[in-house]
Amino acid sequence: MRQLLADKVSGNLVGLWLLIPEHLRLGTWDLLCGWTGHGTPRPEPRLALQLVHEAALCTTGVREKRSLSQNGFELVNGLPWLATDVAIHHLLSARTVEQTQRLQVALGKLRRALGHFAGRLLAIDPHRLRSYSKRQMRRYRGDKHSRPIKASPTFFVLDCDTHQPVCFTTATAARSVTKASIELLGLAGEILNPLPEQTLVVADAEHFTAKLLDHLQRQTNFDLLVPMGSQKSVEFEDETFTPHWAGYATLTRPYRPRRSQAGPFWQLVQRFGERTDDYWYKAFVATTNRNVVRMLCDAFPKRWHVEEFFNTDQALGWQRAGTQNINIRYGQMTTALLAQAVIHQFRKNLGAPYANWDSTHLAEAVFRGIEGDIRVHGDTILVTYYNAPQADQLRRHYEDLPSRLESEGIDPRIPWLYDLKLDFQFK
Repeated sequence: MRQLLADKVSGNLVGLWLLIPEHLRLGTWDLLCGWTGHGTPRPEPRLALQLVHEAALCTTGVREKRSLSQNGFELVNGLPWLATDVAIHHLLSARTVEQTQRLQVALGKLRRALGHFAGRLLAIDPHRLRSYSKRQMRRYRGDKHSRPIKASPTFFVLDCDTHQPVCFTTATAARSVTKASIELLGLAGEILNPLPEQTLVVADAEHFTAKLLDHLQRQTNFDLLVPMGSQKSVEFEDETFTPHWAGYATLTRPYRPRRSQAGPFWQLVQRFGERTDDYWYKAFVATTNRNVVRMLCDAFPKRWHVEEFFNTDQALGWQRAGTQNINIRYGQMTTALLAQAVIHQFRKNLGAPYANWDSTHLAEAVFRGIEGDIRVHGDTILVTYYNAPQADQLRRHYEDLPSRLESEGIDPRIPWLYDLKLDFQFK
């Protein structure tokens, strides 16, 4: 690797080096060393870093036979060569689900300290990835018109105020939404450590089960708001609704789900329409008796930010599923979560137009789209970019990088690159 740096490297993947300052700010290297159980001199954390950068490129299966060599990609991971599929398989297979969940919790706590989460309003949502595994498994049918497919269900928690993923869990298609949600909110609770009445979780009708409501009421500090699905109008005809504005009124009343052993719960009902013959209703169940209008008209619509997150970032590693080896799936998708975290910092620091680009656009335009070269000058790796997009904006944030990092209280030396520093120039 020292020889490669001495010879200089040219390629179109040197845009990935722009993520190194964000790795230093986030503490990615310490997270990967803790997850792999090995320190800086060993190759395992570097193999994990390769997975993070593969996710940032929005690509999978890109190793030795498939075109990333001799472009500077291996150097950004602190390796003189690309890791093979076999090496990556052994790395991921040797890490248990519990170890990878600990990595998610550690990452989440760092992100919380950096202000990536507000922690007031969360959305939980299942994201079913089409699986191409050859194993026999339960099949998922999205609606009555589509054919059942093999699917790998992945369940995310999203902070609705900052639009950032807190954590996720995955499983085989046979796992119920309730069991997955209980595990998922357990991870989120470790990360956010919410106080009572502090954090509201909004979900869809798929999460309306007595077991989940009882669990959140008894064993967590989260409050839950979940729609009940279709309700017959006759159930509410004799009730007194509170009008708020033309065509909108609400009703709040105690409610006990069938087979529930906990409580209290409340049924929140929206009534739409001005004339009796035009009324229609939408009902929800909540574990808290907060302001009904704020919950239903302000908080619940923000649940759709989770769909925006999928559209923006699912290409990082949550778009398709191959193997059903759960250890491997957890490892792959958690390294993608690390990639998403550093990319979020990259977008946030640079602002528009980068902040408005989805992950695929960012990968194509920046991480694999800028021509440049890499060389060593003294104790510093110097990366030179030619004709970079918005070069003046990049120059303001990346030239004289060691001094910028030191002013933030961050050690500018890169542990996986012989403690060399990093600087950039733009031509």
